[in-house]
Amino acid sequence: MKVLIVYSSVHHRNTEKIAWAMAEVLGADVVRVEDAKPEDISKYDLIGFGSGIYRFKHHKLLFKFVRSLKSVDGKKAFIFSTSASLNGEKFHKKLRRELDKKGFEIVGDFNCPGWVTFGLLRLIGGVNKGKPDESDIENARKFARELTKAMKGFKSTKELR
Repeated sequence: MKVLIVYSSVHHRNTEKIAWAMAEVLGADVVRVEDAKPEDISKYDLIGFGSGIYRFKHHKLLFKFVRSLKSVDGKKAFIFSTSASLNGEKFHKKLRRELDKKGFEIVGDFNCPGWVTFGLLRLIGGVNKGKPDESDIENARKFARELTKAMKGFKSTKELR
């Protein structure tokens, strides 16, 4: 199974840490959204899309990339994020809708706290300082292991030929 992780990580590299922890388990290629190429999506069986949460949604560059994609007809994807919120998965809805429009089948979501000093939070030193920590990174690895198990029955288009 070929896996790609496309991410944006702007302020403290919170999401980048999570992307690499998942990639370690999945054996995934990892690319920053600024360097991602829409035509490469077809080469992968599973694609992860992630960023920090900004104003209640994923980073605008991630949305721009997803909107640039051609329809994929059932290609598997997962969504991940880091955020100030302890229940950040609730902010995945907008990205999920965009991926649904492109024909992706979402097979999982992951969120963990990240250190946030955006906007007014910088005046108080931010929230979640030290996050993601080793426990959060291990949870990301666990999520990736669960994805691997869930994908076991999935045959890539190359395997079906």
